[in-house]
Order: sequence, then structure tokens, then C-alpha cells
Amino acid sequence: MGRLTERDRQLCRLLDDHRVLTTPQVADVGFTGERRARMRLSELYALDVLDRFRPQAWGKPSPYHWVLGPLGAAVVAAEHGTDLADLSWRRSLAHDLAASQRLAHLVGCNGLFAALLRSARTRPGCALEEWWSERRCAREWGEVVRPDGYGIWTEHRTSLPFLLEHDNGTERLDRLAQKLDGYARLAAEAGHPNWVLFTFAGPRREAEARRVLSHPIVPVATSARSPGMAPESAVWLPVTSAGPRLRLAQLATLPLGQ
Repeated sequence: MGRLTERDRQLCRLLDDHRVLTTPQVADVGFTGERRARMRLSELYALDVLDRFRPQAWGKPSPYHWVLGPLGAAVVAAEHGTDLADLSWRRSLAHDLAASQRLAHLVGCNGLFAALLRSARTRPGCALEEWWSERRCAREWGEVVRPDGYGIWTEHRTSLPFLLEHDNGTERLDRLAQKLDGYARLAAEAGHPNWVLFTFAGPRREAEARRVLSHPIVPVATSARSPGMAPESAVWLPVTSAGPRLRLAQLATLPLGQ
């Protein structure tokens, strides 16, 4: 394992926590560009540190999706001081994820946080202080609510804790609205609410959902995803506002509930 860099080990930790990252997401996390990421990923694949698969897709080929390989899982287990069997990793992980109906949802959630890590690496004064996976959120709050992720974004000493809901348009709007009652329960247990951020596949779905996402306790902001979107930029619109859209850190300056 002497050939592994700290960046390699950090990638292994991320894949243990978040299960899968695409090549562009890996580049966002720790490389100056996709070409350098592809070169190193190929080397880690040859070493059995990582495994990969490419989902079937119509039209444009999908990028490689990367998961822990057997040696990468062993690295993580050694760092945790535990046995490999105690990790959630398994040899069939790549195959299982490739066949999973939730793959696009998982990759979409991870993409938002990977983009925040890219901005944190390249913009002075910015940091992604926390990135919790859906699985970790379920362990912490699963009896109350199950967000798709939790993060803390810091920009020039302004920090915003947030809970993520990544919508692919498969749930009824009333089901989205019902989730807010769970977030209200979480706010009551924690003693304070946190912003809940809904991202949507397009502006039409966002506009439809905004009509049902107002809540007296839970502050909600929405965005419509677009290729290359920087999630820390001015793409967020509180449900109580008609505009303009705000930067992620600006949400932290609003009274909760706006």
C-alpha cells in the first residue's frame, strides 16, 4: 500500500461513506481536471484499490462509476481498526449498484456535494465542513425523517447547515409536502430548524413543487438543476420569496422560516 497517496486514501474513505462517484465527480473532489483523474483512477483500478462499472445508457456514453475494490476496502478497514467483514463493502458492489434502480438518485446526490468540494478546493475562504450520506442520516434520524444528505457549507465565516432532498420527479407532490412534517419533528427534537434544500430536474417540476413546500416551521429553498451548476452560487430560491435567487451562504443570513 506504499504507493497510495493521501488523496488516494481520502478517495477510499469517500467511497466507503458514499458508495459511488463518477469520473467527473472524482475530479471535482481532488484533481485539477478529468484527464489527471482518469489517469490515476486507471492506476488504482489496476491495483484493485478501486472497481468500476459503466451503466447502460442511450445516446451519449455514461462515465465510469467508481466504487471501492478489495484493496481499497482493506485500506479503509485498516484505518478504522476493524475487519473487512464489518464494512458495508462486498465484492459484488459494482454489479449490485449497476443494477440498482436508485443509482441515478445516489449519483445525483453525490454530485451536488462533490461540486461543493470542488468549489471549496478552488475558492479561498470556502469549505464543506460536513457531508453525511443518506445512510448516515438514516442512522441518526431515520425514525423521524430520512434526508438524502446533510452538509455544512462555510463561506467567509458564514456557515449554513442544510438537509438535502434530491428529487428526480418520481414522487407525488403531496408526498414531498408530507416530508416537511418529519423535518418539523426533527427541528423540535434538535431545538432549532435547518434549511431543507430541494433540487429538481428542471424548472417546471420546481415551479409545481414550490406550491406545496411552504411550511410554518421548516425553511425551504429550491433549485432547478442544470449541467455544470455550482450549488454554492445564486441558484436557491426560498419558497417564501419570488426572487432573486440567492447564494447558498446567503440563506444563512435570512431569519429561519423565510
